[in-house]
Formats: sequence, C-alpha cells, structure tokens
Amino acid sequence: MTDIIRLAPLDNAIQHHHHDYHQIVIGLSGYAEFEIAGQGGVVAPLSGCLVPANIEHYYEGIGDNRQLIIDLPDDASPLTGMNRSSRALFDRPGYFSLDESLQHYLQFLINEMSQASHAPGDLLVTTLLSSLRARLGTTLGSPPLARRSGRSLDVQRLEQFVLERLDQRLSVSDLARLACLSEAHFAERFREQTGVTPYQFVMRLRLNRARELAMLSDMPLADIAERTGFANQSALSNAFRRRYGHPPMQLRRPSR
Repeated sequence: MTDIIRLAPLDNAIQHHHHDYHQIVIGLSGYAEFEIAGQGGVVAPLSGCLVPANIEHYYEGIGDNRQLIIDLPDDASPLTGMNRSSRALFDRPGYFSLDESLQHYLQFLINEMSQASHAPGDLLVTTLLSSLRARLGTTLGSPPLARRSGRSLDVQRLEQFVLERLDQRLSVSDLARLACLSEAHFAERFREQTGVTPYQFVMRLRLNRARELAMLSDMPLADIAERTGFANQSALSNAFRRRYGHPPMQLRRPSR
C-alpha cells in the first residue's frame, strides 16, 4: 500500500476527472480548491476532503502547495473486513479539519513514511480512517461537511479572530481560510447569514474598539488608530464620523 500514499503538489491549472477508487486529500502547505459532485471547498493546511470513487471532481492548487494524497480501492484492507465501517466515510463527498490529536498523527504518518523501514502503509491508513470515522461519524452524510449545503458560519469564532488582530491588515481571504471556504463563497455565505459584508463586519469591530478606547482611556487618537488597524488618525476620524455621526474627539470634550 506504500505506493498509494503520496506527497505531492496539485496543479495550478484547473483539472477534472473521476477514478474508480476512493481518495483522501489532506493539505500540508498552501491551498487547493475542490468541487466534488457540485460541493465546493478549500483544502487548507491540516484540513482535507473525501472523494468517493467514480465521482466527477474539479481541483486546482493555489500557488505553492503540498498535499498528502491517499488512494483507496474498494477492496483495500483499510476498507474491508473488520475495517468495513470506514467505507461510510465515502458515502458522499465531504470536507473536514484535523483536530489536535489527528494533527499529531498526521505528522507521525509523514515521518514514518520517510523512514527506510517503516510501519505498513495499510496499518497507518487504517488508523487514520478509524480516527476520522470516530470524529465524523455523527456528521457524515449531513450538511455540515459541504460548503454549499447551508452550513452556518461560526461568526463568534470569526469575531474573536478579528479582535485578536485589529492592529493588522485583514482581508476577506483571511476570514475565508479560517472558514475553509473560497473567498467568493465565504463572502456570499457571510452576507446571507449576517446581513453585512465581511468588510463591514471587520470595520464595525475596529470602530467599536476605537470608540471604547476613546471613551475609556487617555490614549492619543493616533495611537488608537494604529491599534485598531487604521492607516492614521485622519482615516479613523473619517470612518468614525460616518459610523457614529461625530468625530472621536467629541467623546473627549469636557463637560462645562
């Protein structure tokens, strides 16, 4: 089974095909976009996708990328005998993320395969499939695995991500990667769910924090602008006025 486990980049041009074996693709570095039977998704580092046999799929590597690819014929030992339950992983296309334990196991698998004398490939893959099955068993065949299935975005997680990086430049692609979606589909899904664009979402968080600092601290407005991701005090004041109807300096006028 060693020859069906490989580390390889995916082509930067869009490709499409189908094959008579199941396949798992797990991102190691860079990104790749997939569309499997109409279900699109992004494979980022430490996330992956499940491609059932004989399913037409499109894929494209984005820039420099490296993937762990496992090809599994229907009669492969990790899918037969006592391991037959793992076949349910391929009942339909799916996307997944690796938790901390699986991340450690992935690193072990890669290191093991690089050794001249390593554990049997079928044993390594069987353990991976069993672990995935245990984690995804309750959601396999249900919408949360697919990008276009109506899965709700974790807005609270996105908000925390932004708040921890208010002083940095953030783009829609940064948030899309966190949600394991393409930029276009993330923006569409986000607006449907929240009623605002990702840009408006980030801007509101920046301005809310700037307003808190202006009201509750003596920090110079130039420093507040820098801390909340604005190019300068003027950019902060202009955005603040549009949002709240007055400049941030007004919050500091002493009452007489």
